[in-house]
Amino acid sequence: MDFFMTNESLRGREMAKVKDLLPIGSVVLLEGGQKRVMIFGVKQTNRDDNQEYDYIGVMYPEGNVEEVGQFLFNHEDIVHIFFRGFEDPEREEFMEHLEEFYKNLDN
Repeated sequence: MDFFMTNESLRGREMAKVKDLLPIGSVVLLEGGQKRVMIFGVKQTNRDDNQEYDYIGVMYPEGNVEEVGQFLFNHEDIVHIFFRGFEDPEREEFMEHLEEFYKNLDN
């Protein structure tokens, strides 16, 4: 498919800082993509190679159509944001915990 970048093309790319991550539900277009992607998770690890990515998404508007339709990508691969997902105090708290988790990994 030409809708997304492959995991191989993403290796070695810089990952976004936690505070810059888009919320789940955000709809974006990826570099080289022809179809929009909806983010449904942040800071995801590829089970095959243990590589971490900023996001996991599915094609929009189709949604989750089996695991083969899920795409791992990084923030820098986004060329356009069509919609920013839902944000509230619960998400803010989650993001603070996530940022603290990554700070502790660096120490």
